[in-house]
Amino acid sequence: MMVESTLDPKYAVLDQVCDAGDPWMAEVKKSQIFRILDLEGNQAVDTLFYNATNPEERYSATDTIARQRQLYLTIGSVLYSSEGNVMLTIVADTCGRHDTLGGACSAESNTTRYDLAKRPMHSCRDSFMHALNHSECATHRHMSKRDITANINFFMNVPVTANGGLSFADGISGAGKYVEMRAEMDVVVLISNCPQLNNPCNAYNPTPVRLLVWNSN
Repeated sequence: MMVESTLDPKYAVLDQVCDAGDPWMAEVKKSQIFRILDLEGNQAVDTLFYNATNPEERYSATDTIARQRQLYLTIGSVLYSSEGNVMLTIVADTCGRHDTLGGACSAESNTTRYDLAKRPMHSCRDSFMHALNHSECATHRHMSKRDITANINFFMNVPVTANGGLSFADGISGAGKYVEMRAEMDVVVLISNCPQLNNPCNAYNPTPVRLLVWNSN
């Protein structure tokens, strides 16, 4: 199901572009609306959420999938934390489906899936760690690899096969499509705008995305 937003970008309190392959990190306050906009289409946006005051509480793929009995996220989906609390709710979506299972690419997965020569290629796990290590917030700057857990892949298409396997397929997003979430608590958003070149999740051509935040009315 697709639902468009009525929010105007000119009233956003934050409006930034995250270039292809780059990390992005920001705090979204409770009741604010957060939009991820796919500028050119078919871009995967690997995303993690943390409680802004207690990063040990973070987005839980297990709780989110189990409580809603849905593998994919769309309009009305609720994102649950590792403590069982509601973190965000999807309130607008013009793409229609977002992946919860594909995970984030890493040096190790690039090597295993593709070729030993792919190990030095930039990856989402590298981007996550770069953002944490350069965070201006002391609480999050001291986070480590153990804090990089199962993420959401907004706009990414990872069909589940008949025998329960996963496949990386062409994206279902397009230029200008977006997803919007209402924060139900103060959250830190950690993004890797995926640099993957070895499978079609980015149409073999990583592109920038736009991040916007609005205050509640």
